[in-house]
Amino acid sequence: MGSATALCLARRNVRVTLFDAAHQPFAGASRWNEGKIHLGYLYAGDPSLDTARRLLPGGLAFKRLTEELVGCSIDGATTEQDETFLIHRNSVVPPDAAARYFDAVTAMAAGHPEARGYLAPLTHARSTRLSEAALEATCDTAHVVAGFRVPERSVYTPWLADRFVDALSSEPRIEHRMQSRVVGVRRTTGTLAPPLFIETSVGVDGPFDAVVNALWEGRLAIDVALGLPTPSIWSHRFRLSAFLRAVRTVEVPSTVVVTGPFGDVKNYGGRDFYLSWYLTGLRAEGSGVAPPPVTMLDTGAQTRVAGEIIDRLGEVVPSVMALRDCVADVRLEGGWVYAEGRGSLADPTSTLHRRDRVGITRTGAYFSVDTGKYSIAPWLASEVAHLIV
Repeated sequence: MGSATALCLARRNVRVTLFDAAHQPFAGASRWNEGKIHLGYLYAGDPSLDTARRLLPGGLAFKRLTEELVGCSIDGATTEQDETFLIHRNSVVPPDAAARYFDAVTAMAAGHPEARGYLAPLTHARSTRLSEAALEATCDTAHVVAGFRVPERSVYTPWLADRFVDALSSEPRIEHRMQSRVVGVRRTTGTLAPPLFIETSVGVDGPFDAVVNALWEGRLAIDVALGLPTPSIWSHRFRLSAFLRAVRTVEVPSTVVVTGPFGDVKNYGGRDFYLSWYLTGLRAEGSGVAPPPVTMLDTGAQTRVAGEIIDRLGEVVPSVMALRDCVADVRLEGGWVYAEGRGSLADPTSTLHRRDRVGITRTGAYFSVDTGKYSIAPWLASEVAHLIV
């Protein structure tokens, strides 16, 4: 979010200072995630369609805006086929309700003015229910009660992270402050009018005409210190997933097991894979203003957790097990998930089944952005840059 905002502003001839606690941008959750460019299918637990409506414009604009920011096509780094959604036997949304929801999301996406701009054009998109034979060929029906093919795609985030880093380093209007953890925003008056100063772990920087708080797990603490109102509920979760490189091409469909605390697999070109199983990868969660501490895993524990992710996914999608015999490299990586919601994904009433309360809050020259999902960051960045300019 912060990197996209910096590039959007710099391309409008604005001088930008970019702060990051890491040694370079895109070292955390934006590099290590599933890369789903959301149209709303994942949020069948929100039958109002409010989450789908909120995520859809950003998902449809993702390709166009991202390619403008990084200066190259992203076509070669996306999943090649529509994704398969499998309804788990313990899903909080039953198959018929899911079918109605998927059809409604597809109709919204196909009828949108930017439908042609998605990772794959959506003007003639369909969501289709798998036949009994197709379902049995895809998954273990002891765990799955229905399956659907939906026109959603994903992007390989490690590759795209490198493209963003290259774009940032070549932009002369962006000044980098790496390894500088932001701890506060200092104002010079009783309001958040300019000039504003940034307090970091290494000192104070400024003055600035505007400040954009695009932190992920740390955003709320800065807002609270400034006296800004907080959401009624929120949560932080730290999740790990397996990023795997195969020695040969493996045919595993990009699959999402829904709706609840399950998992998914993304296939990028048959050699690079993202694998997750929610409960195995969840390492910490809390509802404080600051995220809870995370215990780092040693090498042995990482190997064990990565293997368990493969095993749990393989129980549902047996083709995943073929990856065990052809691993060239596997990394257990991830980051924080912030959400204006709380509860267990196994609970149909959990507010984590929504992502409609995301976006930009402005107070004077201070902008706080709840990105919500990776896929809408470039779209929100464009909006922030427009407001500032």
